[in-house]
Amino acid sequence: MDRKKELKQLYKEAEIPAGVYQIKNTSNQKVFIGSSMNLNGMNGQRFQLEMGSHRNKKLQQEWQEFGAEVFIFEVLEILKKKEEGYFDAREALKKLEAKWLDHLQPFGERGYNEQKLHPGDRCP
Repeated sequence: MDRKKELKQLYKEAEIPAGVYQIKNTSNQKVFIGSSMNLNGMNGQRFQLEMGSHRNKKLQQEWQEFGAEVFIFEVLEILKKKEEGYFDAREALKKLEAKWLDHLQPFGERGYNEQKLHPGDRCP
């Protein structure tokens, strides 16, 4: 019984990685960029796609069209958490995701993400 308690405690103390991931269609090279406070749960994205309930309709449509075998799931970057002082992990994760969106530009023909307008931007 002590071993069971020890394993529970180790699980509770385990560091849960947060970060940015991509889902890539290897057939047409389109990508979806996302972030999660728990990268261990990235299989939830695959599950949603398999069930036909992913929130990104373009990605869901191509998942069904091309088949699961052409999609790969990759972690792009793990959030490095500050050891000292105040650290807002959610805000830092938003910035990390924005960095990757800016770098990869997965919009329109290049990907599945929707490009968000920033305050002050004008519609084309």
